[in-house]
Amino acid sequence: MATPGIAAGAYAQMARIGDSSGIAGALGKVMGNADGPSFTAALKDAIGSVAATGAKSDTQMQAVAAGKANVLDVVTAVAETEVAIDALVAVRDKVVQAYEEIMRMPI
Repeated sequence: MATPGIAAGAYAQMARIGDSSGIAGALGKVMGNADGPSFTAALKDAIGSVAATGAKSDTQMQAVAAGKANVLDVVTAVAETEVAIDALVAVRDKVVQAYEEIMRMPI
C-alpha cells in the first residue's frame, strides 16, 4: 500500500515533468516558442523515470533474495514503482481522452 510520503514523491515527480522545462515547455514550442524541449523528449523522460523506479525495485528484490537488504526497503521500492506507474497511466488516460475529444470536433 502506498504511503502519503510515497504518493507525495510521485506527485512531485509528475509536477517536475509538467514545469516549464517539461510538458508546458513543449507546448510552448508547439505554439511557436522554441525555448522548451519537445513533447517527445518530455514523454521519454517520464517513461524513463518510471522504468528507473522499476529497475530500482527489481534490484531491491534481488538483494533481499540474496539476504543483503531489508524487506522494508523492498516494500518501499515496490510501492514507489506502483505509484509511478499509476501516475503514468493516469497521464496516458488523459492524453487518450484529449485525443478522442479532438477527433470528435467538427471540421
